[in-house]
This record gives sequence, structure tokens and C-alpha cells, in this order.
Amino acid sequence: MPSLIHPTAIIDPSAQIGADVVIGPYCVIGEGVVLGDGCWLQNHVTLCGPSTIGKGNKFYSYASIGQQTQDLKYAGEPTFLEVGDNNVFREFCTVNRGTLIGTKTIIGSDNNFLAYSHIAHDCIVGNHVIFSNNGTLAGHVVVEDYVVLGGFTAVHQFCRIGQHVITGGCSKIVQDVVPFTIADGNPARARGVNHIGMKRHGYADEEISALRQAYKTLYRSKLNTTQALEALRAGESTTGVAHVIAFVESSQRGIVTAGRDQG
Repeated sequence: MPSLIHPTAIIDPSAQIGADVVIGPYCVIGEGVVLGDGCWLQNHVTLCGPSTIGKGNKFYSYASIGQQTQDLKYAGEPTFLEVGDNNVFREFCTVNRGTLIGTKTIIGSDNNFLAYSHIAHDCIVGNHVIFSNNGTLAGHVVVEDYVVLGGFTAVHQFCRIGQHVITGGCSKIVQDVVPFTIADGNPARARGVNHIGMKRHGYADEEISALRQAYKTLYRSKLNTTQALEALRAGESTTGVAHVIAFVESSQRGIVTAGRDQG
């Protein structure tokens, strides 16, 4: 189907617009934007380039996607944004491109970014992620798949959020959050295993039990992190536990420390 473009929309001649796209009133699509088939822009949406945006994405009023980095080191070099398919960007969401020449901010597919979410320069966000209202990433943050950020969660630059993590509202993340865990507080602490999230996504009881034991080894034993990793490597491993080991081993900022369990 041909695209439906409101006459008040402003589209740069260099922008590439896919088929069956709806562009509502007062939207602005800038130079170097590639917009995939089936995307929907409500009204007053701004898309800046160079940005490549996949199919079936929805942008609500006043979303501003692909703006230049807010990093003060930026000197006008060509930087990029890549967005996958079937994402939802609610009102006033902001996403910035990379900072240094040739760098990218990357967002996967099937994500839901609620109102006022912010993804800063050079972040990498996976798939099936939910950012509650005002979820905020500083630069160079990595968010793995199936993460849920609670409302007003703020993540420090260079931190990583492991897969199937859920954070409490108003959490301050200043270190890496181990996959499959709950993080909450200011600063955030590990509060237990996200067993409800894993059950919802079809994890077997055996895997959940193994991850609970891995959590106890990391956080509830008297072992330091190096000793805990040695114990985990020596035990029976699962795919999830192996990912936890690899995640912790590769941490540059260290992992969030233990707090009182919530789950």
C-alpha cells in the first residue's frame, strides 16, 4: 500500500520512506533517515539521521529519535542510529546517535519504551525490553533481552543490565546487574532472582532452581566474587548459569552488591 503522509509533515528529500507508512501532522523526518515499511508516526514526531529504522515501528507524539549525542565531545562527525522492527516509542521518548565518528546507538526489536524514556549515545538495547515511564540510560549502556526497567530507573554510563533483569521504580544503577535478578534501591542492590519473569517466558523449573542456587553462591555465601565464580564453574551448569558466569567474568564496573531479598 502507498504511504499516507499528512500535508503538514516535513520530509527531507534524502529520506527513504517505506511502503504502508503513516506520517501524521507536523512530523519532521530529517536527512539520512531510512524508515521501514509499516511504520506509524502519530503527530509532532521528529526523526533525525543518519538513522536506519526497521519495519512496523510506532512513534507517539513528540518522540524525538536519532538526535545528535548530548556528549560535549561531539564535533559534528557522522554517527548513526539503528533500530529494529516492531518497537513502540511512546510520548516524548528520546534516542541519541553515537558520539565518535562511525559509532552507533543500536536498538533491537519488539521493545516497548514508555513515555519520557531516554536512550543516550552509544547504547546497545536488545529485544523484548520494556522501559517504564522515565527509564533513562546514560551513554554506552548495554541492556540485554527481556529486561524490564521500573519507572524512573536511571542507569550510569558503561553499565550493563543482564537478560531477564527487572528493576524497582526509582532505582539508581551504578554497576552491572547480573542476569535473571531483581535490582532495587538507590544505589540499587540485588534483591533476588526474577523467577516470575522467567516463568512467564517459559523457563523450566530446573533452570530456575539452578539460577536460584547460582544467586545464593554469588550473594549469600561467604565467598568473594572470584571464589563464587570458581564454585559455579565447578558445579553442574545450565545455559542460564553459564551466561551468568560469563557476564560476571566480563564485568568492568563490578556487579551490584547484595541487599535484602524480595523474590
